[in-house]
Amino acid sequence: MKKAIVFLAEGFEEVEALTVVDVLRRGGVEVTTMSITEDPYVDGAHGIEVLADADNEYEIDDADMIVLPGGMPGASNLRASAVVCDGVLSFVKAGKLVGAICAAPFVLGELGVLNGRKATCYPGFEDKLQGAAYTATRVQRDGNIITGNGPSSALPFALALLAAITDDDTAQQVADGMLV
Repeated sequence: MKKAIVFLAEGFEEVEALTVVDVLRRGGVEVTTMSITEDPYVDGAHGIEVLADADNEYEIDDADMIVLPGGMPGASNLRASAVVCDGVLSFVKAGKLVGAICAAPFVLGELGVLNGRKATCYPGFEDKLQGAAYTATRVQRDGNIITGNGPSSALPFALALLAAITDDDTAQQVADGMLV
């Protein structure tokens, strides 16, 4: 079974994180939500408290994908996390899947993993996608990196992640079941 980690930081965009968790689980992916702190309770940007499955000491190396939801200050908190930054660099180097949506692609840009790649993000964060070719699309895949532009793209972003970690047929079956 494929495994994914969805990082949760204080101020994360709830629809972006939870849509990804829901869609991936519908597609048979084992998803672990991971607080980037020792506190398993994480408050989203809109006051929704989520109990994460794991804390910042959870071992992520056996996962096939990591996902960074956006939201502010959630994305800034992800950038400040050594666990997240080390994970992104390790996954990109290993050719594993990395997803980031909304403001969170700026983390990838600042870490230098978007150099020469296409990427999208929330409007206003384009200049933070260091080295990337900004596409302004809802969802952009370039190799093992998938980016999304914001809350309205949470579902297409999640389906793109599902297709990448499983296959197009699985993603289409989940989309059909959700009446997408």
